Amino acid sequence: MNAFFTALSFLTRIPVPRGSHPGGWSRSVRYYPVVGLVIGGVLAGFDLAVASWFPAGVRGVLLLGLWVWLTGGLHLDGWMDVADGFGSYRSRERTLEIMKDSRVGAMGVIAAILLLLLKASVLASTPDPLWIPLLMAPMFGRWALLLAIRFFPYLTQDGIGKGLREGLTLISLAGATLLTLLVAVGIAGFQGLWFFVIPLVWVLLWARLAWKRLGGWTGDLYGALVEATEAGILLLWLLLTGVSS
Repeated sequence: MNAFFTALSFLTRIPVPRGSHPGGWSRSVRYYPVVGLVIGGVLAGFDLAVASWFPAGVRGVLLLGLWVWLTGGLHLDGWMDVADGFGSYRSRERTLEIMKDSRVGAMGVIAAILLLLLKASVLASTPDPLWIPLLMAPMFGRWALLLAIRFFPYLTQDGIGKGLREGLTLISLAGATLLTLLVAVGIAGFQGLWFFVIPLVWVLLWARLAWKRLGGWTGDLYGALVEATEAGILLLWLLLTGVSS
């Protein structure tokens, strides 16, 4: 359980039992989709508690506020850093410097505002049952990380992704993928298979962009991938259910 708690403490603010065991960090990556499901469960439970109390717009903002708080803005920070770095159209070295800078530039602020507005508006516009996309989006956002970590090179030897690839074997990746598949189909039926399209497309797009501009992935790109996948899953569910209803 140490590896799961390591993943939970890294990806969320949820308090976990403290412990230190060799290999806990590298093995934790295989539990990322499970952590996403935990996040989704908290969001779905909160929505069930407040759904009847507030109009759709307020409900969407409250959900998104809890979502950001639960993750500590970890992935949102990566989204902003990538927007600043790649939006600068500078050299590889300068792009990396901008992404490492703790200050947020204009492009990062604009990107964050647009992303949050998109998520909040989709949450407010999606018809019930809203708990389905609330469970699916965080889970698939973190399943996308498994693909990026396992199949594409990490840029540095001492960044946040150090050791994660070694702990994610093909067997553990297959197990995490099977779990994600069973949950998606079990909750959303065969429509759940469509959810796999979003992370696959985003991983390939980010991988191409990362290789051309930087020569590999960074922790910020991982965060941006999660945010993009979550937004894509929410939009896809809205298209599957909201437009037809």
